[in-house]
Amino acid sequence: MAGFAVEDMFLKSAAVSMPIGQVMIWFGLGGSLIFASVALARGQSLFPHAVVEPTMLVRNAFEIMGRLFFTLAIVLTPLSSATAILQATPIVVVAGAALFFGEKVGWRRWVAISVGLCGVLVILRPGADSFTALSILAVLGMLGFAGRDLATRAAPKTLSGPVLGVWGFWMIVIAGVGFSVWEGAELALPDGRAALALSGACAFGACGYASLTQAMRTGDVSAVTPFRYSRLLFGIGFGVLVFGEALEPQMLAGSAIIVASGLYILARGRRQN
Repeated sequence: MAGFAVEDMFLKSAAVSMPIGQVMIWFGLGGSLIFASVALARGQSLFPHAVVEPTMLVRNAFEIMGRLFFTLAIVLTPLSSATAILQATPIVVVAGAALFFGEKVGWRRWVAISVGLCGVLVILRPGADSFTALSILAVLGMLGFAGRDLATRAAPKTLSGPVLGVWGFWMIVIAGVGFSVWEGAELALPDGRAALALSGACAFGACGYASLTQAMRTGDVSAVTPFRYSRLLFGIGFGVLVFGEALEPQMLAGSAIIVASGLYILARGRRQN
């Protein structure tokens, strides 16, 4: 989670002097190069037959959605609020697992899911004078990541972590190319500051991606998932210290509701298991 938060910070910094689509392209290329090097060093194919199975195609589509909209969110809105909305991902994953995989979710957890989603509304504050439609970008990014996580559970187990990493970062390139066409900005090489920020984003992003994949594949999900919420602390810290963001009471209250609901859902799930 620390790796992902540092990645977000560097991407937001790189977008100061570069078009957003090109930031995504360079970031995706750098991250895929890291994972491709690891996979090839282990003798693994980057194009196994399993990558064209339906579950992987669905995963790739959600990866594009999550990466595109969340990158737009951290660049165009405060990093702290975008990170707070992202914390609803595990809640949506539990709801999706019940709807699509038939996992048993009792009424108490459904209530907690509803409360957690209300926490997102507290952060967004629809109807308030301070509401900005750009905040919806973080919600769309969160839904994309939730869909990716659900599809990952159904993805072929034969695919290694590095290969999943390669394809995940290739989807960032595709998302960046698509947004670049929409932006209409001329392709340009990153300047020194942007290149340094992109290098940091690739290194820390790859570290976070590899660590999370390994943890989710080898650890007890109910034990690993609560640590996702530590990303909120890192995101808020970087938002305040690096970008000078102010912490609004509504954002803190909404964050507390989301985290409390998520932890309750996990605790109830562990008790039932």
